[in-house]
Amino acid sequence: MALKNVDLVALQKKAVLFRREILEMLQLAGSGHPGGSLSAVEIFIALYFYKIRHDPKNPAWEDRDRVIVSKGHCSPVTYVTLANAGYFLKEELKTFRKFQSRLQGHVHHKVPGVEFNTGSLGHGLSYANGVAMGAKLHRKSLKAYCIMGDGEIQEGSVWEAAMSAAHFKLDNVCAIVDYNKVQENGPTNEIKNLEPLAKRWASFGWHAIELDGHNLDQLITALDDFDSVKGKPTVIIANTVKGKGISFMEGKPAWHGKAPNAEQLQQALSELK
Repeated sequence: MALKNVDLVALQKKAVLFRREILEMLQLAGSGHPGGSLSAVEIFIALYFYKIRHDPKNPAWEDRDRVIVSKGHCSPVTYVTLANAGYFLKEELKTFRKFQSRLQGHVHHKVPGVEFNTGSLGHGLSYANGVAMGAKLHRKSLKAYCIMGDGEIQEGSVWEAAMSAAHFKLDNVCAIVDYNKVQENGPTNEIKNLEPLAKRWASFGWHAIELDGHNLDQLITALDDFDSVKGKPTVIIANTVKGKGISFMEGKPAWHGKAPNAEQLQQALSELK
């Protein structure tokens, strides 16, 4: 169970708010990726509002924990999280995907709180490894968290990075797989089967935790478990639902890169409670 001083009810209310704001900014922009953002909401909340050491007023703080958003197309949930955490004003969310806005379709380091440009998939874990190795060399206690998509981990570069992290005993690396089981062109395991996913990571030398990625209690417990693991990296396989919370989006590949229209937005907002 989660620690007693964690207000799970407040965090769950944030999840509803974040989903509303994601949908509103996408509808205003007329484009974007709702499915993979809606599936990752609780992951971002558990990290930014419970776990990581960070300072929104000083995004370049040297001793901050690093969150690398490797599935860079989930920029809507990234920006909503950062705005709610105080990295920039929420009013800026209205500029999403607009000309000359900082808030573009894939995350970019010019946005306060974004560590690394991603969207070209398969690179985030290698970057997290580099951060973690640098921290160990400089005797820093910071940790690197890498949020990854399940379609993304079909790429060979991910498994090379997984092998490297285990080889170098990077126990300050935590990969979090948003395992919503749907990618752009269909069900993930029909395109390239990932199962048994936890055993595959474990076979590469990782401490593997599998859980319900919409259960904040389980996520918090797993993130605390990561702190106690020594000599190997940790992966959290978060079973989620693509388009979580919206009946006509859940599990639908078409919502990988499609924004709701005004009528769909109203229906979606009415379903979020």
